Amino acid sequence: MNIFKKTIFSVLASILIIGNVYASDKIRIGTEGAYPPWNSKDASGKLIGFEVELAWTLCRYIGQQCTIVEQDWDGMIPALLMRKFDAIMAGMSITAERQKTITFSQGYADEVAQLAVMKGSSLEGMDTPSGINLSLGGSDVKSALKTLTGALAGKTVCVQTATIHQNFLDSGDVGSVNVRTYKTQDEVNLDLASGRCDAALAAAVAFTDYAEKSGKPVVLVGPTFSGGAFGNGVGVGLRQGGDDAIGQRDAELLAKFNKAIDKARKNGEISRIAIKWFGFDASM
Repeated sequence: MNIFKKTIFSVLASILIIGNVYASDKIRIGTEGAYPPWNSKDASGKLIGFEVELAWTLCRYIGQQCTIVEQDWDGMIPALLMRKFDAIMAGMSITAERQKTITFSQGYADEVAQLAVMKGSSLEGMDTPSGINLSLGGSDVKSALKTLTGALAGKTVCVQTATIHQNFLDSGDVGSVNVRTYKTQDEVNLDLASGRCDAALAAAVAFTDYAEKSGKPVVLVGPTFSGGAFGNGVGVGLRQGGDDAIGQRDAELLAKFNKAIDKARKNGEISRIAIKWFGFDASM
């Protein structure tokens, strides 16, 4: 009898979970709200930025209402898996390591990484090849990494925790670097400006946005990086689909986002929004 009751309760619980998933037609999208100009908050606390505006656009193409959920970066993927929201749009690069846990839509924007220093730094004027794609390898990549290894030896480089930028610094590709991690990019920017960091690594637009808004003399140095540890563009992060009803819904949502991104790209929407927030066309 007890086994029978447990079975009934288990079935009812499963029905309730599935019912809750389908009860709301709204797509819940998680974002950080602390990584301008990708996503941030205005003075009133309202979420704004490239990805916030793009999220509304994609949901319009999908034909469903959206709600955007604020989530700390280091808990972003766990929160997605716990179904706090249905998708991630938070400047999250598509990497092989992340694809072991979640899946991604096609990329909607490029995110090139670059080092930043304060004006007057000894690292200014670093002579390296530009536009380094780690996936391609070759002499330019080797030359750039060798130059960076020498330049960053003994230096403290600040970076946001649990990011592709930290992964790159920890990889050993630029030697043994004193890596200092922070919860948010804002904290990285502040410590760079205050002199607690010799350099910082993040998306290049994160530094140019900070310099423009703060008036601080932040200077980008070295090559722009993409590929390899830096991933293959930024996409919508989603749960991996499964055979049950909830898993099928996740798989359907992936198809919807891919279709919406195609439409938004063809109609020039992604380019328009990127130019508005970045000052250039970062669409893929």
